[in-house]
Amino acid sequence: MTPQPLNDPLLILGIDTSCDDTGVGVVALYPGGRVEVRANRIWSQTVHASYGGVMPELASREHVERIDAVMEDALKEAGVKVADLGAVTATSGPGLVGALLVGLMYGKGLAQGLGVPFYAAHHLEGHIFAAASEAELQAPYLALVVSGGHTHLFDVAQVGEYRLIGATRDDAAGEAFDKIARLADLGYPGGPAIAEAAQRGNPRGVTFKEPMTGQSSYDFSFSGLKTAALLAHRAGASGEDLAASFQAVAVKHLLKVTLRAAHDLDRRTVVVSGGVAANRALREAFGASGLRAVFPGQGLNTDNGAMIALAGAAAIRSGREPGGLDDGAAAYAPLANV
Repeated sequence: MTPQPLNDPLLILGIDTSCDDTGVGVVALYPGGRVEVRANRIWSQTVHASYGGVMPELASREHVERIDAVMEDALKEAGVKVADLGAVTATSGPGLVGALLVGLMYGKGLAQGLGVPFYAAHHLEGHIFAAASEAELQAPYLALVVSGGHTHLFDVAQVGEYRLIGATRDDAAGEAFDKIARLADLGYPGGPAIAEAAQRGNPRGVTFKEPMTGQSSYDFSFSGLKTAALLAHRAGASGEDLAASFQAVAVKHLLKVTLRAAHDLDRRTVVVSGGVAANRALREAFGASGLRAVFPGQGLNTDNGAMIALAGAAAIRSGREPGGLDDGAAAYAPLANV
């Protein structure tokens, strides 16, 4: 089954339940290829805060309990009925398998009931195409995905062709933000907590050594910064100075590696997406880098359903065949291999 010819906007529903956010979004794909986010509803689970991290079984249960209501809210926000949908997409991986299955089975059942095409979407591809809501993406370009679970740098030749050229060798950037925020008792999730505290701190208050200086690859590392933060905390550094100093060196590290890759591969555009892409210091640094830096729109940085619908729109524009109802969930699903 393939989508009908685009005489009117094709309404695409996207579902993401890869971790601890229940996301449902609606995107309109116009005949000329333009996309418009019509709705983006997210239920962010709070049950995990007392554990300091996501509890997989609790996440799955929360998705089951909330997905119907989030779906209804998304359709209401978009001003459409379920019968108006022309395609359905859902994240199939990577992520927590139990959580993924909730959205994947919901999406498959909906597509089958409506008689419309179903697309299983890769979570990282969703993050990349979240930026399509703000600007037209013309390959080739670089894509830096920085979140709580991922720090990956891709060279994007075209839709569906991705080459992983760099990744973190230990912790993801967002994971480091979370752990240092917890260490300094700044709150959870760590990204917003670090950014807020950094405004009151001294970015030179704690001396951090920039990771992996002198490397010829395009990899990242954040575990050493965690150790340095622990030692500084024990030595009496304030939480605000820790936040400001860590944020400064983390942003510098991400920018420096990406700039070197852009120079070596002659890329002029970089998509920066994922939860950490909401960080204002990171946006300002890339904005002043000389590259054309494209960020997702408001509400599209963290995990959400609209980005999965945008990935579905990109797949449809590229002529990709819909998936089958036997597509399964995968905890580990590389978008590309080195």
